[in-house]
Amino acid sequence: MATIASSITGNLTAVRSPQLTEVDELLCLQKAAHKISSILDLDQLIDKVVNDVARSFGCVEADVYLHDEARGVLVLARANGCAGCEVCGAGHSLRIGKDGMVGYVAGTGQMRYAPDVRKDPYYIGCEESTLSEVAIPLHVDGKLIGVFTGSHPELDAFPVGDLRLLQALCAHVAVAVHNARRFQEVHHERETLSREANEARKIQQALLPRSSPYIPGFSVSGLSTPASAVGGDWYDFIPFDDGRWGLVLADVSGKGTAAALLMSATRGMVRSLADACSSPSEVLTKLNDLMVSDFPSGRFVTMIYGVLDPATRSLKFASAGHLRPLLLETSGARFLDTERGLPLGIGAGEYSEASVQLLEGSRLLFYSDGITEATGCDDEEYGAGRLEKHFRQAEVSADSILQDVRTFANGAGLHDDATVILVKA
Repeated sequence: MATIASSITGNLTAVRSPQLTEVDELLCLQKAAHKISSILDLDQLIDKVVNDVARSFGCVEADVYLHDEARGVLVLARANGCAGCEVCGAGHSLRIGKDGMVGYVAGTGQMRYAPDVRKDPYYIGCEESTLSEVAIPLHVDGKLIGVFTGSHPELDAFPVGDLRLLQALCAHVAVAVHNARRFQEVHHERETLSREANEARKIQQALLPRSSPYIPGFSVSGLSTPASAVGGDWYDFIPFDDGRWGLVLADVSGKGTAAALLMSATRGMVRSLADACSSPSEVLTKLNDLMVSDFPSGRFVTMIYGVLDPATRSLKFASAGHLRPLLLETSGARFLDTERGLPLGIGAGEYSEASVQLLEGSRLLFYSDGITEATGCDDEEYGAGRLEKHFRQAEVSADSILQDVRTFANGAGLHDDATVILVKA
């Protein structure tokens, strides 16, 4: 930054050289303006550039006030050269059109030059050695950005050429300050959004099971990877007093924070209904009634909900428009169907049940469309065929399935949330 600042000062010193032609002056000013425009850190811009440029004119003091639109005042951002006083402290404010040369310039939109500050009715004394001062408004597209002031220890220290140069320079400074403030605002907004997204992700991850359930005779595991900081996929293991377990995997339409909020609401309703209802179909029917009444129009949830009974080694399940579970037995692999089941939240509907025996050595997989619809660089989908092929492997796990999908994507990344529940008998 020091190199940039000294380069700007050098360019301006060259501009003021009496040996330069008008074309040379414009070229030097253009170089200085280019350096100013390249700085996006507001504090560095004002502290290292604006004040250094002002000092090249021999100013005893240089100030930059920025317009605070919310308060309707001008706030001192930086003072350079003042020995120190109350009115030169950062944060000191002046009223537009009322306080000093700065307020006057901000109100009129015109430069004000006081060749002898002792005779200027608007001048507010600060640095005792000041005898002449100039105040120049900083505007971008007619909008007030702030005011620059330069004070000099000599009378009438700013000839017409210097005033013209300062005005031209301040036009570039105004744009640079405007860009830096906008960059600062956008950066702050992104940091805030990122921080909020991280907090939301932590909360969402806390809603997922912290460990796999202990079910005699079975190994059950689940895994979910959101495509962004938060997602709309969700899975859960719900214990019942009689030793049975509810297994649920759901996919809320859409992505991001909105989907995550709806997912959280769905989770609460499912857990409440699971204890009160006797069967998977009843849970989905009552859940759908609630969602049709409460969910925003256009939002829906696909879900598969099953109840695993280790005593009978059976699983009853109902599906609300979700992808078919994949079952692997000694006889081979097959996808399981249910007769009826619209996605939740679309409209009134009925949900049928299916039942399957999980004999020793069999496996069952619930999964979201982020698995089968994941695409590689050639836009080809992972698909049900690749899923079945991987599922047949002896060492298959929830983690290996997601890793196989990532490998297939080959750097393209997951464009949708990917979730699995794997049951091994």
